[in-house]
Amino acid sequence: MNRYGGISKFWFLAAVLVTFVAGCGGSGGSVAPSSAKAITAYSLTGTTGTIVESDRAIAVTMPYGTDLTALPATFTTTGASVKVGAVIQISGTTENNFTSAVEYIVTAADGTTATYRVAVTVALASTKEIAAYSLDGATGAINEAAKTIAVIVPSVTSLTALSATFTATGTSVNVGAVAQVSGTTANDFTNPVAYTVTAGDGTTATYTVTVTKALSTDKAIIAYSLAGATGIINEGAKSIAVTVPNGTDVTALVAIFRTTGASVKVGAVVQTSAATANDFTNQVVYTVIDGAGGTVTYTVTVTVSAAKGPAPVALGTAGNFVILAKSAVSTTGTTAVVGDIGVSPSAASYITGFSLIADSTNTFARSSLVTGKIYAADYATPTPAVMTAAVSDMELAFADAAGRTSPDFTELGGGNVSGMTLSPGLYKWGTGVLITSAGVTLAGGADDVWIFQIAQNLTVNNSAIITLSGGAQAKNIFWQVAGQTTLGTAADFKGVILSKTLISMNTGTKMNGRALAQTAVTLNATAITAPVQ
Repeated sequence: MNRYGGISKFWFLAAVLVTFVAGCGGSGGSVAPSSAKAITAYSLTGTTGTIVESDRAIAVTMPYGTDLTALPATFTTTGASVKVGAVIQISGTTENNFTSAVEYIVTAADGTTATYRVAVTVALASTKEIAAYSLDGATGAINEAAKTIAVIVPSVTSLTALSATFTATGTSVNVGAVAQVSGTTANDFTNPVAYTVTAGDGTTATYTVTVTKALSTDKAIIAYSLAGATGIINEGAKSIAVTVPNGTDVTALVAIFRTTGASVKVGAVVQTSAATANDFTNQVVYTVIDGAGGTVTYTVTVTVSAAKGPAPVALGTAGNFVILAKSAVSTTGTTAVVGDIGVSPSAASYITGFSLIADSTNTFARSSLVTGKIYAADYATPTPAVMTAAVSDMELAFADAAGRTSPDFTELGGGNVSGMTLSPGLYKWGTGVLITSAGVTLAGGADDVWIFQIAQNLTVNNSAIITLSGGAQAKNIFWQVAGQTTLGTAADFKGVILSKTLISMNTGTKMNGRALAQTAVTLNATAITAPVQ
């Protein structure tokens, strides 16, 4: 009995096991991939987007001024991956350009996709301020909190048709229904005038402008400038001091001024701001007349600022030549020289390419390529002595420039000054100096001086330009070169070259200055002009 009972239990358990295994085998042992592919949250740099799931659309409005060209999105998705085009998107990291709509492709685990279109707009500006305001040269006092502007004009000013000059942050400014154009639209300021400033978002702010005439006894100069230099007004002393840049011609300067008086005169001449010229070589006395006929005088003193940089190099009689050499001067191509040429101790036969035509006195020659005279050591008296003195002065000038001490700049740029702007001063290098096609700018006044001490070669690459700014003049720029000077094709050079050896100018070089070489000067279709003294 027990034996059969054991057999029955065995077969019962076996049947249960078979049923369980069959049931597992029927499902294949796997779960179907998910088809979820939604973007459930989306924001750009902290600004939350509005998701319309039915349209697969996301709208984001960014603050005014936002640059849309490279924004990273932060998002949450139920899909397996997200792409824009072929680029996989990583939340909070991947940047996109949202200046136009961007489509996000969400791929589900089962391979199906959904496309969400993200449209980004930038909010309109809400600023609507009048930041600056003036009438007839009188600056308004702006009270931003009260939205008021107060302007005081001279007592004789007519208020019926004044044009305001203003700066506003809004998109438009109106007085009533009339659009206002700064510096153009006239209004009647007999009574206060309301300016309505409209912002980009359509909101408005209203500023009330009140204009008051100065008392008839007012007679001050309240602002003054000459040649862009602002005058310092000492009201107690009734004096105005102006310092103008070095080199300014003070003999006919025009002042820009504001006054509370009815009129201003210098002597018997009525002064008009920005129009009437005066000679400021000596002090100039301005008489301000008020509406009642009372007067007050202001004394204007003008000082010309001192020249910057070292003292100029004295060229002596070498400064009479645009080209001066000891051994030779040669040219090829169509060269144009404005100024005199000289060689010594070499003879005229060492001046080649110029087709010299001797003067009847045989003291100099001429050439169709030269606007000036050509001298050589073997021409008739007094030329030999003149040339000996000129060459001696050239050597003294070289020694003077080389011997200057206490440089303002040493080894600047390691010898490469390309692209730099150089102020007046003494520059020293123990190497050569290179100027590439980036050129170099010398910025300073008309009497400021530059001296460049160069221990090796000066190389100016093709198309390099020496630019002068601020009134700087070629006559005050001295390049002392212990080696050779080479000016590249189409280079544009300024200054006086004092070279120990050769000065070589390649095809199409232009030069405003002097080429003073202790060996030779070679030209190739070069245009060289002596600087204005």
